[in-house]
Amino acid sequence: MRQVLLGALTSVLLFGQSPVARPEFEVASIKPSPPDEFNRVGAGLHLDGSQVSFKFFSLDEYIVVAYRVKRYQISSPDWMASERFDITAKLPSGGSAKDVAIMLQALLEDRFQMKMHRESKEFPVYGMVVDKGGLKMQEAPPAPPKEVQNDRRGFDAATTSRPGGITVDYGDGAYFTFADNKIEGRKMTAANLAPMLSAFMDRPVVDMTNLKGNYDFVLELSPEDFRAMGIRSAISAGVALPPQAIQMAEAASGDSLSNAMQKLGLKLESRKAPLEVIVIDHAEKTPSDN
Repeated sequence: MRQVLLGALTSVLLFGQSPVARPEFEVASIKPSPPDEFNRVGAGLHLDGSQVSFKFFSLDEYIVVAYRVKRYQISSPDWMASERFDITAKLPSGGSAKDVAIMLQALLEDRFQMKMHRESKEFPVYGMVVDKGGLKMQEAPPAPPKEVQNDRRGFDAATTSRPGGITVDYGDGAYFTFADNKIEGRKMTAANLAPMLSAFMDRPVVDMTNLKGNYDFVLELSPEDFRAMGIRSAISAGVALPPQAIQMAEAASGDSLSNAMQKLGLKLESRKAPLEVIVIDHAEKTPSDN
């Protein structure tokens, strides 16, 4: 009898516990973005201490940030790519930049009454594979003990803009740079390289190499191919570009990238692969009151 009562009490305690709540912004304001062109100058995500602001983002772009997916992985009504909103929010005490994505999830689901589900869909992709001649990419030397102590696993990579390009810092000396007519990587894994290349290509790049190491490499590009990859990156980020820019991207051969990858013993092949897609089942066009 004592065991029965103990078991019942345990069940009450376990099932009576509230689930752990997702972190949320302390306060948040959502407003339609001003329509005039001048307001696009400050567009983007800005973090200043506990203050977080998003300017001139479509709902699709907010989903990209919140759920860490690419634009092609979102199936949503057309208006979600065109209607734009500004969000100003404050992190709660103890909150940090790495919590912003999950806090944004809660905000979108609450204020826009957003409902979604995930499914798998087959996409045309570039499969990144090891070339027939074998891998020639240089493996990075092991990190010294003090760098291991500075492990940044669990934190997002920090992306910074620079004149004519970007740098993505993965911590502990690992980085990816797209600038000066070349792509440079230090201590990069193939699993990190593939999605980074996706941002500059006309279709997703999927790692099919089975490589597990960290590598140093440089991909020298022609000015034409470098410019075309930069244009594709802007298009994938939702930037409206004139037809002339799109024509320049389409006219580039891409030969310099193929040749540079071949020197590393890598190759991009046209394939099809299943990728996860977020399907938006419902979202209100007007957010609830702030």
